Amino acid sequence: MPSIFVAKGETELFLLPQMANRHGLITGATGTGKTVTLQMLAENFSALGVPVFLADVKGDLSGISQPGGQNQTIQKRVEQLARSDWQPAGYPVTFWDVFGEWGHPVRTTMTELGPLLLARLLQLNEVQAGVLTIAFRVADENGLLLLDLKDLRAVIQHLGEHAKEFSPRYGNISLASVGAIQRALVALETEGADRLFGEPALNLEDLLQTDAQGRGLVNLLAANRLIGTPKVYSALLLWLLSDLYERLPEVGDLPKPRLVLFFDEAHLIFADIPGTLLQRIEQVVRLIRSKGVGVYFASQNPRDIPDNVLGQLGNRFQHALRGFTPKDQKAIQAAAETLRSNPKLDAVKALPELGIGEALVSLLDEQGQPAIVQRALIAPPRGQIGPITPDQRQALMRDSLVAGIYDQVIDRESAYEKLTNAAVKTTEDQERMQAASAAPPAGPVGPSILEQVVDGMVGGLTGQRTHRSDTVIEAFAKSMVRSMGTTAGREIARGIMGSIFGGMKR
Repeated sequence: MPSIFVAKGETELFLLPQMANRHGLITGATGTGKTVTLQMLAENFSALGVPVFLADVKGDLSGISQPGGQNQTIQKRVEQLARSDWQPAGYPVTFWDVFGEWGHPVRTTMTELGPLLLARLLQLNEVQAGVLTIAFRVADENGLLLLDLKDLRAVIQHLGEHAKEFSPRYGNISLASVGAIQRALVALETEGADRLFGEPALNLEDLLQTDAQGRGLVNLLAANRLIGTPKVYSALLLWLLSDLYERLPEVGDLPKPRLVLFFDEAHLIFADIPGTLLQRIEQVVRLIRSKGVGVYFASQNPRDIPDNVLGQLGNRFQHALRGFTPKDQKAIQAAAETLRSNPKLDAVKALPELGIGEALVSLLDEQGQPAIVQRALIAPPRGQIGPITPDQRQALMRDSLVAGIYDQVIDRESAYEKLTNAAVKTTEDQERMQAASAAPPAGPVGPSILEQVVDGMVGGLTGQRTHRSDTVIEAFAKSMVRSMGTTAGREIARGIMGSIFGGMKR
């Protein structure tokens, strides 16, 4: 298996494919070349037949689909590296977009996301997160599919309306928490995040495709709009990571990864993260390499990554950091300490001096040990640097392997429909009961006690009694009796409907 040439320092530096699933880190200040390094690595994995998932935060990675090399800076870098084998090339790309504008829609379901990630997405406190977990349990035990936002809203509403029934079994269900969850769901929908939930949900096998030439597909998630809702962005990436871990079989150490994930703006994933969720991420990152998956985080500073995750990222590309303030200088010191020291290199001094496309690079050797850090020039991408045109993007989407599979939303019967139908049936049953109680009995029957009293009153006034024809006074009196019964029926019906739909008011 050929190694991946990535940079040249004191020596040429190669990323070993068998060590690529030991994860990696790409860090540096804005404008120092992180995105180009991401593109270069993605291209090389694709050329090896390894599919890639890459979040395109800035919207300029689509150029990977087209041959590059026309840039004079690229030509100069090729000459500096003395790489005679370098040739421009485009790579197979599948575009994805939660909003379905710049790529094929990517969706998951509420059930697949789960209460832990959803609680963070909704920014719930511990008590509210507990109520959300109960809602998922109730849905599971009652066969209520949670596919989209309206399904979860229906179950949360049902939970609030029947809190007294559920509380003895699951624990206290606060109506205040129910209301807070509903408000958070409305806010999520207002942000457009409802597009993330529904069917057809993303089939992870579609991320593991290769083209006719055996090159791995580069799955580009258009995230330039999604990044505006950072909690949704991070929830999607964490769901993807977790779901791959749950679904892929154990394969041990492979000659090359089955899939490589690049998570740009990684600080958003770990910002304000609950301890339980962080523990889950640490576990998944540690174990997912045995599933043949490599994970590469990109951020401005290594300190953006929690220590227990950072320690598992063996392949490092540290671009320049600026040290204008005491805080910045401490960050540089901390970043240098995460790299294996080189007696010939002062990493603390070198970090602020690095030019664009330079980095301090430390890669894993054949024994899985970090090599000493080198100051190196990063190899240039073979694809176009910068975005392609909208027409080019649309053409690639039309020819995509998944064209037409995810474009139309499917709304099958789920929790919302079942609970709505149950409510309608209850209403209809109550109306039938009301009608039955108000209807006159079938066949000839004698007058009711109240009618006899009225009849006696009228007879006393008129001097005669008859049941063949009612006078105006009799008709009014009997109408009043029936009206009293009908009004009572309506009062009972409203009481039952209140128990179904009144939770939001309370």
